[in-house]
Amino acid sequence: MNEEQRISGEQEYAVIFYDGVCGFCQKIVQFILLRDPEGKFRFVAIQSEFGRRVLTEHGLDPEELSTFVLLDRGKIYTRSTAGLRVLRELGGLWQLLYLFIIVPRPLRDLVYKLIASNRYRLFGRTDACMLPRPQERARFLA
Repeated sequence: MNEEQRISGEQEYAVIFYDGVCGFCQKIVQFILLRDPEGKFRFVAIQSEFGRRVLTEHGLDPEELSTFVLLDRGKIYTRSTAGLRVLRELGGLWQLLYLFIIVPRPLRDLVYKLIASNRYRLFGRTDACMLPRPQERARFLA
């Protein structure tokens, strides 16, 4: 099965697109990996050819690296909504944070944008995307 087949339609997992050179984004990916032993999520760096193509096909600008994107059951979620949906799926106490979905999206996204606009300064930037550990490699689509 090729990447297009794995990511189109009703796949059994959701796909998270992240900024592959952002230190904060890499920490978020590691956070999710540790709390998602069932493998509900797969990961794609926005900078990858595949990531750029899929985002473009869904009407998003792959040059806009300050957004967190979730593709779940054929639907795209961005910024705070994407993050809250991921937390809900992680279960445990993390799912309680989904209650913040009642906060109007413009307000949630304002907080999100504040963090996103300072993420390189606060958490650093790498020259390349992270290399997953061998046991995690299958969770990264590109």
